Amino acid sequence: MRIGLIGTGRIGSFHAAALHRNPAVDSLVVADVEPARATDLAERLGVSAAPGVDEAFAAGLDALVITAATSAHAELIGRAARAGLPVFCEKPIALDLPGTLAALEEVTAAGTVLQLGFQRRFDAGYTAAREAVRAGRLGRLHTVRAMTSDPAPPPAAYLPLSGGLYRDCLVHDFDILRWVTGREVTTVYAVGSDAGPAMFAEADDVDTAAAVLTLDDGTLVTATATRCNGAGYDVRMELAGERDQISVGFDDRTPVSSAEPAGPPPPDKPWPGFLERFAPAYEAELAAFVEVVRGTRVNPCDGHEALHALRIAEACELSRREHRPVQLAEIRQA
Repeated sequence: MRIGLIGTGRIGSFHAAALHRNPAVDSLVVADVEPARATDLAERLGVSAAPGVDEAFAAGLDALVITAATSAHAELIGRAARAGLPVFCEKPIALDLPGTLAALEEVTAAGTVLQLGFQRRFDAGYTAAREAVRAGRLGRLHTVRAMTSDPAPPPAAYLPLSGGLYRDCLVHDFDILRWVTGREVTTVYAVGSDAGPAMFAEADDVDTAAAVLTLDDGTLVTATATRCNGAGYDVRMELAGERDQISVGFDDRTPVSSAEPAGPPPPDKPWPGFLERFAPAYEAELAAFVEVVRGTRVNPCDGHEALHALRIAEACELSRREHRPVQLAEIRQA
């Protein structure tokens, strides 16, 4: 199998290494808008580098992995669809609903495969939580708490291109909420704060956000995120039911200290970032994509799943700006 990868930044380099290790991948061709970066990665891995995106598409590929800048995702998805190529793309498809829907229409019209990179679906903890909920071991689920906390803000130049905290960060929590519970969000009420570094207000974004979501069975959910968690990278989910409650993401590297005299000590090595925390999940999702391309596995996260998560993020952004509850039915679906 010959796979192309476009975008050789941090996540692209990680994915390229995972693909290179996969025994089902016979050859890997990497490309980037900065050819020197692709060449450097190719030399380090011992794979091929294409001089540019056009040359990558002309390299006789069996499938394509997109890890380029977000602004290029939709165009590359459409181009791959027209070429008949199965695609794995890091989230998001696009930063807005029209761009997302247009790309999905191209994939549908071509009859090709699009798998989205929501890596938490491949994490052992979230998988165990899904199994517990679906098996009824918690009883009736009444409360879910989800959180994503980055250890430090991204570069200021990134913020205007990110889509904002709900679309860029909390969208992972929205996707995994649907995946674990099997329920849909009906209503959201969201708030945000730009009281941190001035670059957030300048980008019309927030550095910290909170949302209350109601699921279609009445379960209440809180979802919070911040770019300013100096203790380390912290991603967790707590699910409480009438029989029991469980937590995802709570281990000896969770960057939290107990205030109780007999509480556990702070971690020696808190998680520094998302790649370290979710490394096995990233590896697993690429392995799943290879299986999808080979026809031995059903697509575990197609483009419409990304659309559902984006609609929740859009509803939260609308709620924050208009200071009101927003029904998901208000957000365009097609």
